[in-house]
Amino acid sequence: MKTISLPSDLAEDVERIAKEEGKSLSAVIQDALRLSRRQRLRGEWKAMQGYWSVRAREKGLLKEGDLEKFLRRR
Repeated sequence: MKTISLPSDLAEDVERIAKEEGKSLSAVIQDALRLSRRQRLRGEWKAMQGYWSVRAREKGLLKEGDLEKFLRRR
């Protein structure tokens, strides 16, 4: 169990959401943290995709067939 503190505006939002959704305060906070984690991981994934897309273009790998040819040469 952990204790956290929230600014009053966030605390009010959490309490309102909990009441509207019929959830506990803990459940609302857990949902928000899970969503934040998913968004962060999605951002990291997109950054990795961007990085490797640039590297592939630099090597002329524009289609799946290009990759297969490249790998066969190795």
